[in-house]
Amino acid sequence: MKSTNEKLRLLTLTGVLTALTTVATLVIQIPTPTKGYINLGDTVVNLSAWVLGGFYGAFASGVGSALSDLISGYTIYAPATFLIKAIMALVAFWIYQTCSKKFHSLPARILSAVVSEIIMIVGYAVFAGVLYNSLASVWLSIPENLVQGIFGAGASVMLYETILKRIPQLKKK
Repeated sequence: MKSTNEKLRLLTLTGVLTALTTVATLVIQIPTPTKGYINLGDTVVNLSAWVLGGFYGAFASGVGSALSDLISGYTIYAPATFLIKAIMALVAFWIYQTCSKKFHSLPARILSAVVSEIIMIVGYAVFAGVLYNSLASVWLSIPENLVQGIFGAGASVMLYETILKRIPQLKKK
């Protein structure tokens, strides 16, 4: 059972990563032909999963990303964004947890980030196809989301491996 201090730390860190996801998504927005935008938010989605775990990482990722859609005026995307980003974090956490038992941390983190980004690419392609009732929208969304996914996976792995994994964790009593 987690102590009160550990619970408070987890909730505080969840709030901070929710806000950081929103800000990272808002800082740079490159508009795309499918009325979406390329952003830096996926970096924090993967980091949230690895730092917070499945449930809290999914919460921070989904809520933070959906808030950025609402703030930016992409309201129609907010529900899909919430679902896609939460699933990304859940899968990133699960794959990392499973693979890190068999592999070193770095390959496990790379694999979890890549699969997470594939979920984003497929999720937004399906959403674009349904939203615009067009197969062309599906194909148009893939390259732009691929760019975002490559950057998000690479940046999240690099930031975690170079900075976050060196931060001391709380000692368990």
